[in-house]
Amino acid sequence: MNNLLELLLNPPTNLSLTTILLFSYLLGILHGITPDEHTWPITFSYAIGKYSTKGGMKAGFLFSLGFTLQRSFLTTIGYLGLAYFYQKYNLDGPVYIVVGIVMAIAGSYILKGKYLHIPIDELLRRRKSAQTENIRDIPLKMTIIHGLIAGFGFGAYASIITFILAPQVGSLYFAPLPGMFFGLGTMTMQIILGAFFGNLMRFKGLNEEQMKSLASKAAGRTLYYGGIAFTIAGLLILGFPIIDNLSIPTGLIIPNLDAIDIGFLLVISVVGIIGVYSIIKSYLEFKRS
Repeated sequence: MNNLLELLLNPPTNLSLTTILLFSYLLGILHGITPDEHTWPITFSYAIGKYSTKGGMKAGFLFSLGFTLQRSFLTTIGYLGLAYFYQKYNLDGPVYIVVGIVMAIAGSYILKGKYLHIPIDELLRRRKSAQTENIRDIPLKMTIIHGLIAGFGFGAYASIITFILAPQVGSLYFAPLPGMFFGLGTMTMQIILGAFFGNLMRFKGLNEEQMKSLASKAAGRTLYYGGIAFTIAGLLILGFPIIDNLSIPTGLIIPNLDAIDIGFLLVISVVGIIGVYSIIKSYLEFKRS
């Protein structure tokens, strides 16, 4: 198993096109199943809002569709030798900021029916009955935009498909394929994870309408406050670039699990803290009302 991982993470040269596409797909599987800040928070946020296996799978599919399109473009410019700017410039800060703003916009729309609001108003406004709040449905089509934006994030997996695998395909016509198969691998796992996340919202004792409102509110809060967390992280990286290089090694060789860094902390913060808190808070509000 370790030998296979070593081979995937350090591919040799002179590979056949079939082997390149197989490697790309398997790397996408690893990327999709490990806690990546460019995938998990988005899929989680939208999947819990659909509160079902089917809805969660659709969220994972649509997000990964946008991500796959961007990755196909990325390996194309990698083949052409135009992806050098990823080696010269750190785009994590700008990508986090844009992803965060889009998340916050989507969350604000779900919760308020408008595109931005000041966080303090959540504390100042009077409490309303959960049944009287006008919570919007989850705009799943937004996940495609999230996928396109998140695809500009660059990590170890992207480096392998862009700078090692893509240049070996032999023709510009084949250049998008490593990115596409990488995206399909990511999509496979995001659909599975989306199904799992979607089922987290299946609470007993609630009817369909209550379940829909509860799930939408939890998703809206996760997107909104998760978006703020992403934006703050992006601004901190722009102001203090060294933050993006700080990490604590875990001893594992799998990217996204090999170190505790700002990306890993974003996943834990958005999914493990903001997301879980939003679910619990929304559920308790229903119980009280």
